[in-house]
Amino acid sequence: MPEPTPAADWAPTLRAGAWFAALPDDLADHLLAHARVLVLDAGTRLFARGDAPDGLYAVVRGVVRIGAVGAVGDGARESLLAMLEPPQWFGEIALFDGAPRTHDAWAESDCTLLRVAQDDLTRLLAARPQHWQSFGRLLTNKLRLTFAAVEELALLPPTPRLARRLAAMAGGYGAWEGRSKRVLEVSQEQLGQMLALSRQTVNQALKELEAAGAIRRGRATIEIVDPGRLLAVR
Repeated sequence: MPEPTPAADWAPTLRAGAWFAALPDDLADHLLAHARVLVLDAGTRLFARGDAPDGLYAVVRGVVRIGAVGAVGDGARESLLAMLEPPQWFGEIALFDGAPRTHDAWAESDCTLLRVAQDDLTRLLAARPQHWQSFGRLLTNKLRLTFAAVEELALLPPTPRLARRLAAMAGGYGAWEGRSKRVLEVSQEQLGQMLALSRQTVNQALKELEAAGAIRRGRATIEIVDPGRLLAVR
């Protein structure tokens, strides 16, 4: 097996993200210098809910699925929180409280990740506490997205709720700098898990969005045809 690409070579990928691009130079250099490259095969679990925190991760290739499996009646159901793509970072919650992981993380496809160890981050922040603000921005961006998702769940019918989630995914959940993704690789089942909707409801909502000229459906893909129309759906 060939040696993985060194962490420093992924710098252009990371700088395409809004959070990393805004970091002070010394913090960005530190993260790259101390990052370990991890290569995961599709279907590999990175960590499980309840595991001890082991650091901060960045996706630089592939897709990572964040969710949890819970018992429902005599079976189990997965709650899908997000599908993370380059150059999204995750795992920062445990940096603040040192508590166990809140969700499971799986390699949805073959992935390359960068990991900066928890102990290294703790030492860095003890020496340079001003950098807490940068990690706080990473955390609060996701908190804002979570509040928006809860509000949409309570107030919006399925079709506009789905439209807003597709728009968020196309924009990398706010992680991408000045760009968006036109084609989303996501199944109806996965969208249902994200939004607590049945597959039939998701299918009907997608038909409505396609009829409105906002999207075009493919096989396990959704093309964003008109982002403006997508966000205008009520």
